[in-house]
Amino acid sequence: LSCTVRGVIGVLRSVGGESLALSNIQGIGGSIPPMLSHGLVPSALFLCVGVLYDRHKTRLVRYYGGLVSTMPNLSTISFSSTLANMSSPGTSSFIGEFPISVGAFQRNSLVATLAALGMILGAAYSLWLYNRVVSGNLKPDFLNKFSDPNGREVSIFIPFLVGVVRMGVHPKVFPDRMHTYVSNLVQHGKLN
Repeated sequence: LSCTVRGVIGVLRSVGGESLALSNIQGIGGSIPPMLSHGLVPSALFLCVGVLYDRHKTRLVRYYGGLVSTMPNLSTISFSSTLANMSSPGTSSFIGEFPISVGAFQRNSLVATLAALGMILGAAYSLWLYNRVVSGNLKPDFLNKFSDPNGREVSIFIPFLVGVVRMGVHPKVFPDRMHTYVSNLVQHGKLN
């Protein structure tokens, strides 16, 4: 949502509009945790793709399906990463989405509604992709190439997943530390 709102604001600025959604404490404060989360969630998703590519040498979705039966650990890791990508509660992505939404609705409900629609469509695509790759029909031609991640590969995922859950379960750490800086920026900074 934060990226969608920021993109809409960039377009509005180019035609003479002003910053509509992020020029308040909720919007700016809410945009910082997703920036931090963006370093964790996409990284975990790219690692999932990397594990599959390492075994099958393709990233095309049509070649994958039914991985839950041959790669249960990767399926679980992929599910956790997909939930974080959808900004589910308890994940690092969620802690910024709600304040951003509140801030956007306070400034312009149309922009906030469009951004929320983008978030819903993104979540729907994430679920479709996960279902297609993990729960879809098993591709028997490639069974010998699908093996669960080894210990080295799993150890690479751990810091990302721990960070996603840590930020999601203990979100109060971020607003408390950022509130002073964000309120000073809103009061004294030039945002337009």
